Amino acid sequence: MKQAAYSFLFGLCGAGLAVWMTSSTTPNKVHAQRTPVLPIPTGDVRPQYDQNGLTAEEAVNVLVYERNNRGVVNITTRTVRNDGFFMMERDSEGSGSGAIIDRKGHILTNYHVIEDARQVKVALFNGKTYTATLVGADPVNDTAVIRIDAPEDSLYPIEIGNSSDLRVGMKVYAIGNPFGLERTMTTGIISSLNRSLQVTRDRSIKSIIQVDAAVNPGNSGGPLLDSHGRLIGVNTAIASRTGQSAGVGFAIPASLITRVVPQLIRHGRVIRPDTGILRVYELDEGLLITRLAPGGPAERAGLRGPRVTRERRGPVIIERTDRSAADLIVAADGRPVGTVDDFLSYIESKSPGDQVTLSVIRGNSEEKVVVRLGESQP
Repeated sequence: MKQAAYSFLFGLCGAGLAVWMTSSTTPNKVHAQRTPVLPIPTGDVRPQYDQNGLTAEEAVNVLVYERNNRGVVNITTRTVRNDGFFMMERDSEGSGSGAIIDRKGHILTNYHVIEDARQVKVALFNGKTYTATLVGADPVNDTAVIRIDAPEDSLYPIEIGNSSDLRVGMKVYAIGNPFGLERTMTTGIISSLNRSLQVTRDRSIKSIIQVDAAVNPGNSGGPLLDSHGRLIGVNTAIASRTGQSAGVGFAIPASLITRVVPQLIRHGRVIRPDTGILRVYELDEGLLITRLAPGGPAERAGLRGPRVTRERRGPVIIERTDRSAADLIVAADGRPVGTVDDFLSYIESKSPGDQVTLSVIRGNSEEKVVVRLGESQP
């Protein structure tokens, strides 16, 4: 068995990925496969050119670029970081990409592009640079919206498309600013769909698009486009040994963008349903509740956390926690939940006010508890 180690790079940092490749043969058995016979082309097979001297494929490439390159911006940030040894603050610069989404100056990008930035500058296609303000951010989905105060006639919004009907093999285009090279376009295909990309220790983004179009540091936040020039994803990470493109890139799907962005513009954050369960332990059997929000939805529904007792011994108060009294969540609406990510992903598919039936092990029996979801707080 051969093993090759890669790393996810969000800009220039991320989580680990490993790829295993195996091959095997079965002794004394030969599996014959019939190779399909393709028809031999007849007649003139030379490429056909349009009035501009372009092939049909080249014409599509040119059209996609000319329609969208002015809607891609170059984002530079300045961040203050602590020098751990001398406890001094030092300026740090970063860069990324973004897509203009309306003529009000709203720009879509990755959260990690502008995270902790004290200054964000946006350069348009015409060379004009503007200071941007943060409108809203969703770290869970690595998505952010910033805004610039620029003339409407210098803003060219990119149309947001639909990622629900994508298929492996479809051609895609990435436009961004790799290594600061503004509005660079690369092409490729959709290599896979419905990948899961881990963004924190307990959370991952679902339905990620995998592409082989070259994306590099600086492409983060830039649009992934289909052959009609519509945004179907936001380029967010690569898997690479070297920190540069290895033909494995990942994009946040447009279906998630269309769900998140309106809330970021309206509220500055994503309003998610809330169970009132603050902390759990992942066990092989399920999720053991270790902390509930006082007066929250879970506590009101009757869910139980650990039993805490306090005993005074002279001037000292001894606190004991009995975790055996806590409920163990094993399913939500009949769907098994083995990890925190499974549980939160299902809850976030709901809306505040919805009811969810949790199956819990309490003592030696299984019980069902109906929880009416609340609204997450900032």
